[in-house]
Amino acid sequence: MKGSKAIIRIKDKPDSADEESHMAELTIQISDELAQRLEPLQNRLPELLWQLLDVANLPTNSQPTIKTETTDIPAVYQEVLDFLIKRPTPEEIITFKVSPQVQTRLSELLEKNRSATLSPMELAELDVYEQLEHMMILLKARALKRD
Repeated sequence: MKGSKAIIRIKDKPDSADEESHMAELTIQISDELAQRLEPLQNRLPELLWQLLDVANLPTNSQPTIKTETTDIPAVYQEVLDFLIKRPTPEEIITFKVSPQVQTRLSELLEKNRSATLSPMELAELDVYEQLEHMMILLKARALKRD
C-alpha cells in the first residue's frame, strides 16, 4: 500500500486573538485511500480530532498511561502483592505462605527444571518465584527482629 503524506494543522482552543501561537503542525503517513476519504473533511480535521479525544477519553498530555491490569503477572506475584498491599503486621509476615495452587505450580516448575524441559517463559516464571522467595525471607527476618 503506497502511503501519502498528509499535513494536518491542529488548532488548540485559542484563549486570545493570537491563534498562531496556539498552532501545532502534525505530519502523518496515511494510505492514498484514506487521504482521498479525508480530503473533503480537511477543514474539520482539528475539530474531529478534539471530538475523538473527548469521546475516547484519551489523555491529552504527554504523561504515559500506566497499565494496571495484572493478567500477565504470575499468580505468585499477584498473591504476594495482594498480601503486601494490605500492610500486614510483622506476625502476619512471619506466618505468610502462598496458596496451595501456587505451591503446586512451583512444584511443577521445579520438576520441569530438574528434567530440563522448561520453556523460556517457564524459566522466567521460576525466576520470579526465586526472587519473591528471597524477598519474603528478608521480610520475615526483619519482621522477626521487630517482634
